[in-house]
Amino acid sequence: MSTTKSEPLKVGVIGLGWAGQQHLAAYQQIDGVEVVGLAGKETDLLAELGAKHGVQGRFDSWEEMLGLDLDAVSVAVPTFLHAPIAIAALDKGIHVLSEKPIARNGDEARAMVDAARRAGRVLDVAFNHRRRGDIGALKQIITAGELGRPYYAKASWLRRAGIPGLNSWFTSRELAGGGPLADIGVHVLDFALYLLGEPKVLAVSAVTYAELGPRGRGGSGRTAADATVSPFEVEDFASAFLRLEGGATLLIEAGWAGYRSPKDLMDFTVYGTDGGAELRIEGASFTPVGTLSVFTESEGRNADRVVAAEPGRAHQQVVEDFVEVIRSGPAAWARHDGSLALMRAEIIDAAYLSATQNREIQL
Repeated sequence: MSTTKSEPLKVGVIGLGWAGQQHLAAYQQIDGVEVVGLAGKETDLLAELGAKHGVQGRFDSWEEMLGLDLDAVSVAVPTFLHAPIAIAALDKGIHVLSEKPIARNGDEARAMVDAARRAGRVLDVAFNHRRRGDIGALKQIITAGELGRPYYAKASWLRRAGIPGLNSWFTSRELAGGGPLADIGVHVLDFALYLLGEPKVLAVSAVTYAELGPRGRGGSGRTAADATVSPFEVEDFASAFLRLEGGATLLIEAGWAGYRSPKDLMDFTVYGTDGGAELRIEGASFTPVGTLSVFTESEGRNADRVVAAEPGRAHQQVVEDFVEVIRSGPAAWARHDGSLALMRAEIIDAAYLSATQNREIQL
């Protein structure tokens, strides 16, 4: 198993869609990393990407690709395949970087974490939005104590017409595990808890709605790479209220479709005992840097300001961090077993259960 920067790291990428292509391109920017395998069902795209990136090992079967001599693999496929592929790779002693969400539910996520611990290998999940430069700048402000003790926060990712692959695997409860709460809401949940310092979530109360998708409205026009056809079985909007250890609360909203501004919105607002902050990213993931405002006072007067931030490096940073952990050796591997992503999955499970049973769920 390659663990030092002097040894080449042999990796494979499973999945040829947008996410898989981000992983593939990122690996090729890192010295000492060799992409030796690429797997996907789209024959023409497999040939095109293989030729473009000089990947000799091309497979239409992920099982066959895992037969290569691999140090690590990226899993960028529909959610229902995350657990079986990751567990199979980990059982072979291969480090795994999975796209979000970690799995369809907490049970699958727990099985993945167990496999990582059993194998003594890394299991990371691609939470790329916490690597945004504007979120990083806000994290520094909160950590420095400038806002005092945060006691209320709200965060969202909202679209006007952004159901990905309407009536594809994305809208199948069995294949996707959920709608926007599981798809883009997990990003919101991740960066919100990250900004707040990873407080323990004590209880969740949530509601979900499916008002536009079942009527064929709100589709993004995007075609899912997977050819699966499914009726609309998930929500198109969700809202979850989280009670946090220490008395703070967090409101999460995730919407694929709704009659709102045409531009996607990703945002985070926090109120603290000594100040507050608001990050608004109009255009969401398509906007490199959002507007970050900080609200404080000095000598009894408002001392508000807008903070400049640099663009983040998204999947490039995710992949670089993954490679760095692998190269750091077994002591670092044990700290990257997928536990954080498992906690995110358990919170989302609780939110769906709350919406179904119309009551608050204790964690």
